[in-house]
Amino acid sequence: MAVDSNVAPIIIKRKKVSGGDGHHGGAWKVAYADFVTAMMAFFLLMWLLNATTEKQRKGLADYFSPTVAIARVSGGGDGMLGGDSMLSEQTLSQVGTGATSLRPTSHKQASGVLSPGAEAGEGARQAEEQALRELEQALNARGGESMVEDHLMRHIVTRVTDEGLIVELFETSEAPLFTADDQPTDLLRALGGVIERVSSLVTNGLAVEGHTAAYPLVIARDPSWDKSSERADNFRQLLIADGLPKARVERVTAHADREPSQRNPMDPRNNRIEVIFLRNR
Repeated sequence: MAVDSNVAPIIIKRKKVSGGDGHHGGAWKVAYADFVTAMMAFFLLMWLLNATTEKQRKGLADYFSPTVAIARVSGGGDGMLGGDSMLSEQTLSQVGTGATSLRPTSHKQASGVLSPGAEAGEGARQAEEQALRELEQALNARGGESMVEDHLMRHIVTRVTDEGLIVELFETSEAPLFTADDQPTDLLRALGGVIERVSSLVTNGLAVEGHTAAYPLVIARDPSWDKSSERADNFRQLLIADGLPKARVERVTAHADREPSQRNPMDPRNNRIEVIFLRNR
C-alpha cells in the first residue's frame, strides 16, 4: 500500500565550472614583452647606424669578422676589455695580398706600388701585348699596308685573347683548305706561307688546332676526330717546311666538331685551322 508524502523530491544539479577566459592568463604578456623588446632593439640599431660614421661601422663589422685578416680598419682598444684588436697585424699573420697603413709595401704586401721585379714583369707583359697587336695589324692591314694579299685576307680572322693571338684560317664552300685525302690545297699553302712570314715578327711559341664541320648522323663512324687531328698535323708540317723552327710549335690539338664557329654545325665555315701565338709564361 503506497504511502503518500508531502515532501518534495530532491533534485541535484551539477554545474560544470570552466577556467577563466584566455585573456585572463599571462601568455599574451610574454609575447607582447618579446615584441616590445625586439622593436626597441630595432630602433636602437637604426639610431646607431645613423649616429656612426662609415669608418666606425667598418670597425664594428671587422670586430665581428675575425677571419678577415687583411682588413684595413679594425675595432678594439688598448688592454683587456679594451685590449689589442683581434685583427691587429701584430696579432694575426699576414695571409693576404692587401696592405695596411703601418706596412704598406713590405712582406709582399701591395698598396698600388709595384716592386722592382713586378715592374719588370709588367713591362714585359705590356711589350708582349704591343707586339701581338702589331702582328694582328700586319695581318689585317689595320696599321696601313698588309702582309696578306686580298684574296687570302678573306680567309683570315684574328682575335687577341688571354691565351694569345688567335689566327683563324677558314674555308668556304668555294675554296676548301684540304683535299679529299686531307692534304693542304694551294689556298692553305699560301696561308701557311703568310703565317710563317709574320711569325718572324715575334718570338712567341705557336699552337696549331684543327677543327672540322659536323658529319651527318647516318655515317656509321664519325671521322671528325681523325680528320681534325690529321689536318692540324699536316699544317704543322707545312709550316716547318716553309721555314718555321720545329721548336716554336708547342702544341697540336684536334677539336673535331666540338667548337663550331657557325650556328649550323655542318657549315663548311667550321672547317678551319687555328694558329695561336701563345703568350710567354
